[in-house]
Amino acid sequence: MDITSSYAVEILKDKRIFKATVNIYRAALSYCIEAFNKEWSDITSIKGELNQFCFAERLIHSTKNNMAKYDFDSQFVKFPSYLRRAVTQAALGAVSSYQSNLQKWKSKGRKGSEPRLQLDRYSMPCFYNKGMFISSKEDDSAYLKLYINNDWVWYKVKLLHTDVRYLQKRWKEVEPSTPTLEKRYGKYYLRFAFKQNIELSKESVEDQLVCSVDLGLNSDAVCSIMTSNGTVLARKFINFSSEKDHLYTVLNRIKKQQRKLSSQSAKGFWKYATHLNNELAKKISNAITDFAVLYSVDVIVFEYLDFKGKKVKGSKKQKFQLWRKNGIQHYTEHKAHRSGIRISHICARGTSKLAFDGSGKLERNENNHALATFSSGKQYNCDLSASYNIGARYFIREILKPLPVTVKSQLQAKVPEVERRTFNTLSTLKKVVSELSLMSA
Repeated sequence: MDITSSYAVEILKDKRIFKATVNIYRAALSYCIEAFNKEWSDITSIKGELNQFCFAERLIHSTKNNMAKYDFDSQFVKFPSYLRRAVTQAALGAVSSYQSNLQKWKSKGRKGSEPRLQLDRYSMPCFYNKGMFISSKEDDSAYLKLYINNDWVWYKVKLLHTDVRYLQKRWKEVEPSTPTLEKRYGKYYLRFAFKQNIELSKESVEDQLVCSVDLGLNSDAVCSIMTSNGTVLARKFINFSSEKDHLYTVLNRIKKQQRKLSSQSAKGFWKYATHLNNELAKKISNAITDFAVLYSVDVIVFEYLDFKGKKVKGSKKQKFQLWRKNGIQHYTEHKAHRSGIRISHICARGTSKLAFDGSGKLERNENNHALATFSSGKQYNCDLSASYNIGARYFIREILKPLPVTVKSQLQAKVPEVERRTFNTLSTLKKVVSELSLMSA
């Protein structure tokens, strides 16, 4: 499996030196988009993406045997050839997207507003290796070809020492791609991409170790390491309380700011809150992956959480809206695949409502919502019980999938709750394992 990861290296100082380079790159991109849109019928008449690219480049760049139709070279003097090809490719993609949207709009009876071709785009240049980027082996720096004082010259930029050391340590065996300039929070970065070929776990269901994860609002995540016979080997509660307190403090400041002035006055606070929430999701995913790698699991199992159309009222409305459940799963999936671990999802209905011991529905504690009381009177952590049920449902599905229909019908007669997956718990898995062992004997 091919996995692409990226890492951004911060450029120290020299914040204004990139402005001219970015402006001329975007101006060249706008020029090419407008030119290719006019010649789109001629471009699409040529078969093959490579042939279309060559034809488009001949429209703007003059050679000894070809006179360009558009005067790109005189408007953008000494424009680097590597960057010109990148602009050509980006412009072709922009025009292609616009034309396809326009055709869809026409085919649907011209309903809604007509698509527009956006010429001014928030695009950043890519510094191709050796042609526009040379890394320095002597110190934490690099040489970039930038547009300074109306000329393209080599300029030395200093990189953050910790970022450079991380790349040398973590990615020394992987060849990086050409870096792309990136601007975030007023700082410039060089983002490198790394492509890896990872072989995911191919263990049979009987030999698999699973990390079942229950994501929640009370505790960030509850993880359980389980075997195929229902044995729980380890458990972990993940809760970044200090980070959440920091986030809620910022949200309270936003409320006060909006009461005093207006909703528009709190834009800076909202950006900061979004950044904190995103970092919290990354920390949770890191903790889940590290716990799974520690026990060398084969699969990480999540609930399939889809709340489209669901409305939440009351004090938990804002917490629910800020809950990065899908973001946590996305980050965990990427990190797990880099470690050779698979990702699986199960139906979420009833995992938290049903007790893992098969005693039926449980009752939540009014004072402490994380605690639950089973019908037997035993008190247990609700999220931990849900994590047991999540792992059990994964194993039940994978065990029953290859079985013949006759064996499934016999099993359903002895364990009736198997027929409805939303009623499956950890006790159901143990019953299924014991019945299948008796049938095989």
